[in-house]
Amino acid sequence: MHNLVKKIFFLATFNSCLFIILVTGIQNSSNTSKVDLLIDKTISLPIGFITGTSFITGSLFGNLLTVNFYKKRK
Repeated sequence: MHNLVKKIFFLATFNSCLFIILVTGIQNSSNTSKVDLLIDKTISLPIGFITGTSFITGSLFGNLLTVNFYKKRK
């Protein structure tokens, strides 16, 4: 159980740091685009932000899939 909490804390911290670096680095980006969702389009967002957040969410969900949430039986 201790390793599970430790791994989730590390994943959350690592991906939060990546997101902060992403937001800091994109402040002066002028290339914008809209994301076409199923219902409507989003506001104009920098292309690097769209790509970066996609990478970060993929990293987070991909790592959470490998976490074993079940208790080990003895």
